[in-house]
Amino acid sequence: MEKRPDLRSFLQYLPIVAQSSSLLWPPSVEEELQTMSKGPSESMVSSGEALALHIMNIRQSLSLNASDLAPNALQGYALFFDKKISREEATNFFGEVVPGLCGLLLKLPSMLEMHYQKSDHVLDGVMSGLRILGPQEAGIVFLSQELIAALLACSFFCLFPELDRRIKNLQGINFDELFSFLYTRQYTKQESKIRCIIHYFERICQCIPTGFVSFERKILPLEYNHCYVSYPAADYWAKSITPLCSVEVHTSGVIEDQPGEALEVDFADEYFGGLTLRNGCLQEEIRFMINPELIVGMLFLPRMDKNEAIEIVGVERFSLYSGFGSSFQFVGDYTDKKELDTFMRRKRRVVAIDATRQPGMRQYKPDGLLREVNKAFSGYLHRCKHQVDPQLPLPSYSANQIVESSQVWCIDHHEEKKIGVATGNWGCGVFGGDPELKVMLQWLAISQSGRPFLSYYTFGLQALQNLNQVTERLALQELTVGDLWNILVEYSSERLTRRTRLGFFSWLMTYLSS
Repeated sequence: MEKRPDLRSFLQYLPIVAQSSSLLWPPSVEEELQTMSKGPSESMVSSGEALALHIMNIRQSLSLNASDLAPNALQGYALFFDKKISREEATNFFGEVVPGLCGLLLKLPSMLEMHYQKSDHVLDGVMSGLRILGPQEAGIVFLSQELIAALLACSFFCLFPELDRRIKNLQGINFDELFSFLYTRQYTKQESKIRCIIHYFERICQCIPTGFVSFERKILPLEYNHCYVSYPAADYWAKSITPLCSVEVHTSGVIEDQPGEALEVDFADEYFGGLTLRNGCLQEEIRFMINPELIVGMLFLPRMDKNEAIEIVGVERFSLYSGFGSSFQFVGDYTDKKELDTFMRRKRRVVAIDATRQPGMRQYKPDGLLREVNKAFSGYLHRCKHQVDPQLPLPSYSANQIVESSQVWCIDHHEEKKIGVATGNWGCGVFGGDPELKVMLQWLAISQSGRPFLSYYTFGLQALQNLNQVTERLALQELTVGDLWNILVEYSSERLTRRTRLGFFSWLMTYLSS
C-alpha cells in the first residue's frame, strides 16, 4: 500500500497517517471520533459552541495549527448552529448528523485502502486513484460517493492540512472560511450556502449513496501532432469547413435543469471551485452548493491553464434554490432522478472552463478570441476515437493517451456523439466579457468539437434578447465554423480600430444584408 506512487504523493494532503502498510487515524483522534459517533449523550456535543471546541481538540491531535483557521471560524460554527437554525434542526443535527459524519470518518482509512486497491481495475489498468492531477497532466480520478462524503466530512471538521496547498496552486478545502464569513459579514447568501451543505450531510447520513463520480483533467496539447488536435492556431478556425450545430435558445430556466442529457457548463474560475468556500456566490459557487460532491475536486485539482478543462461525471444534486448572487437562497430538498451509466455514475456531466477576467478591449484582439474559443474547445471535445483524417485531426490529450484511454474512458461512442452542450453567459457578468461575442465563440467551439447541439440559457440578459433571431439567420446562411470565425475576426478588428461601436448582433445584420 505505502509503495503506491499515487497514495505516497497524496498522503501529505490527508489528515490520516500510514503505518505498517495500513492507513489509520492517530489514536487520540480515533478516540474522539468514537465518542462523538455515539451521540450527544456520550460526547456532550449538543451545540455549535461544543462542536467548535471538539473541532479544535481534533485539530490539535492532528498537530494542525490554530493559526491556519480563518479568523472567527469557530465563532461562525457556534453562530450558525446556536442562532441561525431552529432548536429542532439543531437537535436533529447533533443527534443524527454529527454521529453519522464521525462514523464516516472512522471508516475513512479503510475506505481509502479499498479505493487504492480497486483503482487500477476500474479502467482496465488506467490510473484512476486519488492523487494530484496537476497542470498539463491529463488524467482521471474515480471516487465512490461514500468516499466523497467522508472527505467532505473532513472538510466540515476542518481536518485537512493546509501546508503547501497554495504552493501547489490548490484551493483551501476546509470549511473554516465559509463559517468565518458568516460570522464577520452575516450575509444571507452565506447562510444559504451552509444550509445547502448541511442538507447534503443530512441526506447522506440518512442513506449513503452507492454510486461513483469521476473527475477528469482534459488537455489540448500545446505541441503540434499531425494525427491529433493540438492547441489550435487561428488558421485552424479560419479554414474549418465544419457546419454550425443547431441552437436552442432558452430565455428562462437554468443549465442544471436541462431536461435531456447534455454537457452542462460550469462558468469556472481558473481555480476549480473559485470562491465556493469563501464569500462568492456566482454561477460556479451555486453549482457547487447544490451539487456538493463537486467540492471534493478542490482537494486534488490545481489551477487550470489556458489549454485545460475539467469534466465531472456523476455528481448528484441534493438542493433546490432560488435567486442569484446576494439573493441566493436554499429552498429545500431535491431528488435527483438522473439515470446511472455502466460505471454507476449519474448521467450528469459538468465541464468547468474558465473565461478571461475583465478582458476589456483585449477580448477583440486575435489572441483574445483565440484564447476563449480554444478554452471552450478543450472542454467540449469528447474522448472517443474518430476515423483518422489528416485534414481534421483527432481530439486528444497526447498521442499515446488517446490510444490507451479513449475506449475505456468513453462508455459508448454513439451515446457520446448524441450529447450536446447546455451553457449560458460564460465569462460575462462580473467577468466583464461581451455576451454577444462569447455566445458566438462557444457556438464555434461546440460545432467544431462534433457536439450535435447548443442549448443556450440567456438568464434573461437584455443584450441577448435577439439571440434566437441571430442564430436562425446564420443557420439559413448555412455558414461553416470557418465562415463565422472570419466574420467575428472582421467585427473584432472594427471594434478595436473604432470603426464601429455597434454590438455584434447589430453589426452582423448589416454585414449579412450587404
